[in-house]
Amino acid sequence: MEREIIRVEPIDSNFEKWGAPVSTCTRAGNMVFISGMPPFDPDTGELVPNAPFERQVELILTQIKKALEAAGSDLDHVLKCNAMCISADHFNAFNEVYKRFFPNNPPARIFFCVPEWTGPFDIEVDCIAVTKD
Repeated sequence: MEREIIRVEPIDSNFEKWGAPVSTCTRAGNMVFISGMPPFDPDTGELVPNAPFERQVELILTQIKKALEAAGSDLDHVLKCNAMCISADHFNAFNEVYKRFFPNNPPARIFFCVPEWTGPFDIEVDCIAVTKD
């Protein structure tokens, strides 16, 4: 099974601008892997620095949705999400936003804390999904 890189613009260009050796989305067969992303604006690809926490989560899940669609998937086909956050104090706020994106039958998930990031944001989320067909 061959691995296919799915470019998701402007997110991939922004990763390149940062010098990050990462692809936003990789597909192999019917499996889709979305890299962990900070709160990039899905229209401009630019990091939204110091945004309120709930807005950071909205931006991340919106760009994950965009990446999934580019790979022939969607939020309903997500199998697992990993949420890495700098504080457990954000757990309830994360859940409130997350429920809006996954209102029914949410995927498996982990929420864990990391000590810090290299940028001005509080959370990063990645996921694994399958294609719609």
